[in-house]
Amino acid sequence: MASSNEDEEIINVEEGETKTSKGSGFCGSSSVVQIIQKVIAEIIGTYLIIFAGCCSVVLNNLDGRVTFPGICLVWGLIVMIMVYTVGHISGGHFNPAVTVAFAIFRHFPWKQVPLYIIAQVVGSILASGSLYMLFEVNDKSYFGTLPSGSNVQSLMMEIITSFLLMFVVSAVATDNRAIGELAGIAVGMTITVDVFIAGPISGASMNPARSIGPAIVMHKYQSIWVYIAGPFIGTILGGLAYSLIRFTDKPLRELTKSHSLFKSSSTHSN
Repeated sequence: MASSNEDEEIINVEEGETKTSKGSGFCGSSSVVQIIQKVIAEIIGTYLIIFAGCCSVVLNNLDGRVTFPGICLVWGLIVMIMVYTVGHISGGHFNPAVTVAFAIFRHFPWKQVPLYIIAQVVGSILASGSLYMLFEVNDKSYFGTLPSGSNVQSLMMEIITSFLLMFVVSAVATDNRAIGELAGIAVGMTITVDVFIAGPISGASMNPARSIGPAIVMHKYQSIWVYIAGPFIGTILGGLAYSLIRFTDKPLRELTKSHSLFKSSSTHSN
């Protein structure tokens, strides 16, 4: 037993979190370290996704060798790769709309939402800046997202494709009946399909960070609201739709009580 005058570190473990009473600073808590690791994983994951996906867009715009199907595959494959690489660390969101939807449906703590969104936007800005320095990017080779038709048409495509994305993510990431090992493949293939059908119309963002990064670097804010509102609306609706068909052993009278899903989600404390 240590003497009373020794300055030693005393570690108390409570509810899975390590707390130090002496000799440790703010970063001494394991929970803080884990959050920092998650934020770093989201920055790196988002950076690599935006860099690879947008790089394929730039190269195709410059000489056409990548082709549109190639762009679709690059987006799907890089998302799949990053889900398997850092998904076990941060959850593999890489998307502010997905993060908010997870929080609304109580699959993610609200207190971490701002950190994740900042990390995702920073990752996108860094990736966009890297591409801007590597290539002579102009209006022709711009790698951001712009509507090819009306804003309403692009908004609807962003809502629908984001709905599909979140519907699939909710199934493979939050339902223990799904085969979790196939989550990366399912999400990656969903991205590929979404880019195929929405790419020629809206650019298939499905991710506010994906559109905000290039817009900031290139100072192109045309119709940026479409790529912020659309993904948030779509992912929330997608998460809600899957929640309605999720397995439950509760009787119907309990599911139809007056309190709403959003009300119960807002009062849940993480």
